[in-house]
Amino acid sequence: MSTADIPLFPLNTVLFPGGPLPLRIFETRYTDMVRRCMREQSAFGVVLIRAGGEVGEVANTATIGTTARIVDFYQLPDRLLGITCAGEKKFRVLGRRRESDGLNVGSVEWLPEEPRLEVPGEYAHLAALLRKVLPELGEVYQQVPKHFDDASWVGSRLVEILPISLGDKQACLEMQDPVERLARLSPLIRRDEP
Repeated sequence: MSTADIPLFPLNTVLFPGGPLPLRIFETRYTDMVRRCMREQSAFGVVLIRAGGEVGEVANTATIGTTARIVDFYQLPDRLLGITCAGEKKFRVLGRRRESDGLNVGSVEWLPEEPRLEVPGEYAHLAALLRKVLPELGEVYQQVPKHFDDASWVGSRLVEILPISLGDKQACLEMQDPVERLARLSPLIRRDEP
């Protein structure tokens, strides 16, 4: 597998490939990172914080994350930088270092893309639910390409919006089998019988 060094952005969120990520940037190290990513048209890695806060030192993060590509930027009402990102590829952190400006940089290996599989009939209700609720979630999902027949896409979007723990979201991200992810989510969704 190929490896790379990428900037890491530890957050209290789990990003999936194809998922939206709006961010408010206020620390200098991340403003600089955004500027560099935009100039180089490169992505940065999002990893879940397991211990510590989003500001200052981060004690511990997950080892599996997803790269985020900046698709839009704007000034927020509080005059801070706002960016909208899209999740791209999953990776495993092999090692990390801290730059002099405080930015975390990870040496990562790219994980294989999940197979594109049809949503099995027994989980069709999950795709139907997603088709119903995504338009109700406002502009965050308006620009996300829709693939209601793809098990990986359906499972990823459900994990993003369901009120489950960050630990459970991370466990779902670490799964490589999209149908297994749907099987894990299915018991959490009430099925309306006709």
